[in-house]
Amino acid sequence: MTETPRTLLLVDDEINILNALKRTLRRDGYTILTANSGEEGLTLLTSHAVGVIISDQRMPQMTGVEFLRKVKTLYPNTIRLVLSGYTELESVTSAINEGAIYKFLTKPWDDDLLRDNILEAFNYFEIKQENLRLTSELKFANQQLSIQNQNLEKKVVEKTREIVLGTNLLKISQEILEHLPIGIIGIDDQNLIVASNRLAESLFYKTQTCLLGLMAEDVLPEVLLQLLKETCSGNFAQLDGGVIVINEDVHLHVLISTMGDSSQSKGIILILSPINQI
Repeated sequence: MTETPRTLLLVDDEINILNALKRTLRRDGYTILTANSGEEGLTLLTSHAVGVIISDQRMPQMTGVEFLRKVKTLYPNTIRLVLSGYTELESVTSAINEGAIYKFLTKPWDDDLLRDNILEAFNYFEIKQENLRLTSELKFANQQLSIQNQNLEKKVVEKTREIVLGTNLLKISQEILEHLPIGIIGIDDQNLIVASNRLAESLFYKTQTCLLGLMAEDVLPEVLLQLLKETCSGNFAQLDGGVIVINEDVHLHVLISTMGDSSQSKGIILILSPINQI
């Protein structure tokens, strides 16, 4: 990844001071911009990404502190230093305290100390920029996580609604099944009774219990078991088993259907329609 150039803005109304500063800092590899007034400095900042600013304090129209206060408002991430004499320290103290100025440098300056302070200012600026970048990435990641959580919650709500709806439909279907005027018995491919309704239970009163979970051969009459043996060996969707008699006087018309049309189940369904005898 290409490193961002370190751009330094020098603001002083004296050309010779600007030139001296540029000579001192030339070997440090900075991109150096210069301005002869605060207004000119503000203009440069509108078109250049500046990391560190050094401003003289004593300038006509706008002092260094006034200039840097405006810079703080407009470009708060810049690192701002003021260059002035010891006698002016009191005039910049409040600006230091309020954060408009990062550091106070004195005239005349020591070249090595000046260079160290500027390097420190750029390091501080880059740490701030990196923190801003990481904060932005974290915020974005949190937003994405929030969106994913919202989507997940929505899916959970939708799935819950589907389950509730399915449960209610199952209850309704079961209630309808219980009130049908025909007997229904479902038998899986292991010959286990897996479904039955109220009328089917009443037809085989000798069991005195629910048919669910019982083996067909243990509860169904021989005449019905024999019919199942004769029909279940072939491939069919639905067969008419004709009329059988159980309990000596109960006549039933038998239909035999295969299970699995709308599910993954395997087995058969017995549809037992009582026939009124005159």
